[in-house]
Amino acid sequence: MNKKQLPKRKQWLVRQCQLINFGRIALYVVRGEPDLSRPWHTRRSVKLAGGENGPRREGDIADFELRKEHVALFDQLSSLTDGQCVRIEVKHGLPFLIEIEQDHEAA
Repeated sequence: MNKKQLPKRKQWLVRQCQLINFGRIALYVVRGEPDLSRPWHTRRSVKLAGGENGPRREGDIADFELRKEHVALFDQLSSLTDGQCVRIEVKHGLPFLIEIEQDHEAA
């Protein structure tokens, strides 16, 4: 699957990963996609000893084949309930892991 085949909100998420390069994205999910009507947050990691601190160069490419990390992320997002908050850790411009917030009732 290619980036251009994705819905716009998923394309946006791929682009955010490329812009952050290293860091985290926190957002809410609706119908398996980022809910851009609600606030979302990014946290960018900066390597003090140098390295790849800026956006990925691939970010300027309009279309490309998605990596397995993208596909796995979208599979996870599709399995979530509307309104769930997730934190996506990004390494080298790719989703690396996802943390899923879950509320629980007091006993």
